[in-house]
Amino acid sequence: MTAVRDAMARPLTNYYLLLGSIALLLTIGLLMVLSSSSVEAYEKYGDSYAIVKRQLMWVAIGVPLAWLASRVSHKWVRSLAYPAFSVSLVLLLATARFGIEVYGNKNWLALGPIQIQPSEIAKLAIIIWAAHIYANKDRRLGNLHQMMVPVVPGMLLATGLVVVGHDLGTALVFFAILVGMLWVVGAPARLFVMCLSVVSVLALGLAATSPERLDRITTFVDPFKDYHGTGWQPAHGLYAMATGGIFGEGIGASRQKWGTLPEAHTDFIFAVLGEELGLVGTLLVIGLFLAIAYATLRVARQTTDPFVRYCSFGIVIWLLGQMMINVGMVLALLPVIGIPLPLVSYGGSSLLPTLIALGLVVGFARREPAAARALAQRRRARATGLSARR
Repeated sequence: MTAVRDAMARPLTNYYLLLGSIALLLTIGLLMVLSSSSVEAYEKYGDSYAIVKRQLMWVAIGVPLAWLASRVSHKWVRSLAYPAFSVSLVLLLATARFGIEVYGNKNWLALGPIQIQPSEIAKLAIIIWAAHIYANKDRRLGNLHQMMVPVVPGMLLATGLVVVGHDLGTALVFFAILVGMLWVVGAPARLFVMCLSVVSVLALGLAATSPERLDRITTFVDPFKDYHGTGWQPAHGLYAMATGGIFGEGIGASRQKWGTLPEAHTDFIFAVLGEELGLVGTLLVIGLFLAIAYATLRVARQTTDPFVRYCSFGIVIWLLGQMMINVGMVLALLPVIGIPLPLVSYGGSSLLPTLIALGLVVGFARREPAAARALAQRRRARATGLSARR
């Protein structure tokens, strides 16, 4: 225990814990996308590697963007708060009006030859925007009006545009971000009770307007009740998880990916992961998310910069909340509402904003005073060593 405490007290612990956890999740994600998509890719494109090649392309784009995000100054990031939020609102509005409907959700927008999910971009944009506003108001946040305006109306507007597209899953993530940001700035308990009441009514109303979504919600407790209908996907997700056992069937050995499990490489990739890597693999993935959350919360707690604190906390709520919704969906603890598993599921619209957000957090960690001194010492030692060799 003493060794663990000593290790956690080192100045670069948060930095390396973040880098290691992110790298491992990306690696696991690429392996699982390769395995879970191979059958569908061969059927559609005649190439078992077609889908994972695209994911590799997104990773090749996203990792440099994450590196840049870790190096840019807080001042530059904050200068983008209002432009990024405004652009995200425009994209959400365009999606609500001109978006492409998939499985009852109008959450895709065609931009020339590519399709994007603006709601994924908006998650990061609203966090930066809210953190910027709360950082400016840091000394006035004891006043309820200062907490609420303009963050709550702005977030509700973004959530409303998502609801127009009938994307209940993303609306829940937006709501989680809003509640998390209000909690970290010290909002009173009665406000949370009111928010939960309003959202519960809206969620039920949204579900009732879509027969497909209502069927999913009413059958998630017992997927086998409508096995050949809305229960097909969650039932086969449970089959996959049950088959995996403790250590799994081995990478590539999933049987559910052979056409019986819809969205095996996107929303239900955690089911294939459970089948191939077993309980050990699923706990490893969940543990890596918790490690990212732990390191990020340590950064948020130790910083003296209010923007870093609020932005870090918002990113944790986003990623951890989305992970919990996805895992709950696969385990039939929540309805199937179409939420990808961050860093693991296939898709550039989800991966790129996630990597940029984590790049910001890594940058926050490396700028901690003790961490910055330790990194500077290492650079000086490396430079001295190179000079001595010459």
